[in-house]
Amino acid sequence: MLIETVPAIYQSHQSSFHLFDQISILIFSIEYVLRIYVIPEDLEFSNKKNPRIAYFFSPFALIDLIAILPFYLGAFVDIDLRILRALRLLRLFKLFRTVAPAFKAFNQQNHGATFRKKLYLIVYDSEKNNKLHEIFDFFIILWVIISVVCVVLESISSFAYYFSTVFSVIDTIAVGIFSTEYLMRLYSCVENPKYQHWLKGRLDTAKEGANIIDLLSILPFFLEAFLGHLFDLRFLRVFRLMRLLKLMRYSDAAKALISSAKKEWPVMKASLFIMLLLVLLSACLGYVFEHDAQPDKFENIPQSIYWAVITLASVGYGDIAPITPMGRFITIILALVGIGIFAIPAAVLSSSLGEQIRVGREKVLNDLYSMLSDGVLSPEERQLIDIEARKFKISNEEVDQLVERAKNERRQRESDQNRERLLLEILNLTRKGQLDFEKCAQDPKFAAEQFKTTLNQLQQLLNIANIKEMQSFLEDENNSTPIQLKIAKLLMDKPQ
Repeated sequence: MLIETVPAIYQSHQSSFHLFDQISILIFSIEYVLRIYVIPEDLEFSNKKNPRIAYFFSPFALIDLIAILPFYLGAFVDIDLRILRALRLLRLFKLFRTVAPAFKAFNQQNHGATFRKKLYLIVYDSEKNNKLHEIFDFFIILWVIISVVCVVLESISSFAYYFSTVFSVIDTIAVGIFSTEYLMRLYSCVENPKYQHWLKGRLDTAKEGANIIDLLSILPFFLEAFLGHLFDLRFLRVFRLMRLLKLMRYSDAAKALISSAKKEWPVMKASLFIMLLLVLLSACLGYVFEHDAQPDKFENIPQSIYWAVITLASVGYGDIAPITPMGRFITIILALVGIGIFAIPAAVLSSSLGEQIRVGREKVLNDLYSMLSDGVLSPEERQLIDIEARKFKISNEEVDQLVERAKNERRQRESDQNRERLLLEILNLTRKGQLDFEKCAQDPKFAAEQFKTTLNQLQQLLNIANIKEMQSFLEDENNSTPIQLKIAKLLMDKPQ
């Protein structure tokens, strides 16, 4: 619909735009019919006398009808096409189907909270089930993508010619949205116990990396608006691409990478120091051996640094290449050394990321053990586990496997504890020379453990006794019964 406002594009592709609109209407119409068909199954309308009529006059049904009604009005009623095209904007109201329930649930969940607290829960991540926060994040991500795409397309002269006004309007709206988000974060951050002070807390929040990126994403617009008449600040427009960095706030992968880099910074720092020394040494040697042969390419040491870096990184553009024997020999050494030197940071980060994921999985498993202490995993506890799992890139299937594993280990642990308790009880009774036959009759497990304990004692007796003399004694009919002799022979044959 936005592109249709450009006559040069719309007039040459009218049939394509019309086909796309027809497909959209078909999809929305099928959705509308299906919703009316299945609405008697909905708990909200199933108790109504006529569920379909009740749903027909509900707000969401009216929104769905508004999304398709202009098209059918244009097909059966003589109406100005310009008005018809404008009425299609009413399809935006379909978004309320998602936003309205989330907003209602949010208010119910945070009833009695202050306005600043609610604002904090919307813009900052929390452990609660907050659909409104997810919608807010999606809205910001969507506008980041839209604004960056517009910045990229603006650099194409043909697009800039047709859409210059549109790009300007979109950029203004994007800056307004990002500015509002930035102010909302600064205003509500004091709800975090870490930033409780009204001034220091907000200053500390503003100094965080993610918030600095938020500020830099809107700063070029205001600098150009207020200082553009004094200085030529058009070059600042390219810095609008920094809005892409805002996506790091919503990417768990980016957070994990930054966390890994911070954790391994001492190793990374040592590696970078070695790389810097190697680059400088190589640049100096390259300048010494190649300056006389190629004064235009190895003009000075800074220019030789460029050659050393692309050689160590195994890029080799070929714009600067040594021609002397010593220069080529140094290049060979640099290329071989660079494979290992430049691989160290990547290997360190990769190892740290793997370790972080492993620790995260163990943390999720430990949390599961703690939550399953009562033998039940409640929906709220499962939700917390799912939130933790997303941070460490654990899929729902893997979470289910971890839950089952934790339950099995808990059952096994309880079984082992019960067995140990029975064994201790039997051992105490045996030491006292007592055996609770009544309990053996009532509890088969107790009886089985008593039987195994008795067998173990017999095995120990055979290990210390003289088997031959004992066997000859038992073979006398006056000293043992036939069944006792039979059991003794079985144990003596396999005393282990």
